[in-house]
Amino acid sequence: MVELYDDERLDYLLADETMKIIQSPTAFAFSLDAVLLAHFSSIPKKRGKILDLCTGNGVIPLLLSKKTNAEIIGVEIQKRIFQMAERNVALNDLQPRLRMIHGDLKEMQSTLDQSAFDMVTCNPPYFKTPSATEHNHNAYLTIARHEVYCTLEDVVKACKRYVRPGGKVAMVHRPGRLVDIIEKFRKYRIEPKRVQFVYPKQGKEANMLLIEGIRDGKADVKILPPFYIYEQDGSYTKQAEEVIYG
Repeated sequence: MVELYDDERLDYLLADETMKIIQSPTAFAFSLDAVLLAHFSSIPKKRGKILDLCTGNGVIPLLLSKKTNAEIIGVEIQKRIFQMAERNVALNDLQPRLRMIHGDLKEMQSTLDQSAFDMVTCNPPYFKTPSATEHNHNAYLTIARHEVYCTLEDVVKACKRYVRPGGKVAMVHRPGRLVDIIEKFRKYRIEPKRVQFVYPKQGKEANMLLIEGIRDGKADVKILPPFYIYEQDGSYTKQAEEVIYG
């Protein structure tokens, strides 16, 4: 049994009571963004290598491990959260197929093989927030949500560095950054291939964006049907239930 520290708690990973995850309300607790990205990503099923940047407590590698036999590596810059990810791998007996690395995605060249991964996923910081007055008072949340240690360009550049030619890059972000994302993707030779907008419910504006591209791919993007989280009465849609409850 792994040890819990400070305000950490042990949760089930979604409705699947066969997997557990260590979380902390002040340091890191996963959100629906990560769940949707894991569901959206076109991962290799039987073999291959997957890299998850900005992995947090390792939630995306944990979710992906249920869908593939591929080797999965997660990279996290914040030491306390990285240690949570390491313990989550141990808690679910997923070594050596899952491995967590503590480091900066901008400086991993000596640690990770370049052009070696079939898929790179990332749930990056969303907000530019150049002024410190716009940051969250919680330092852990500030780093996770704001472009303090890495910008969108840093993230896309790292994705391109580690994905193999013909490999895929999948990301969740805010719809307001769509143009920025496409511009950066193409700058680093990642051609957008699939885009899906996520809406709280019908009649509301999209509040999430899922995008997948192929390194050195040909231009041909598909806009997938909208994904709605809630019905008008506040219950989950059938779409959302299938993702959350399997």
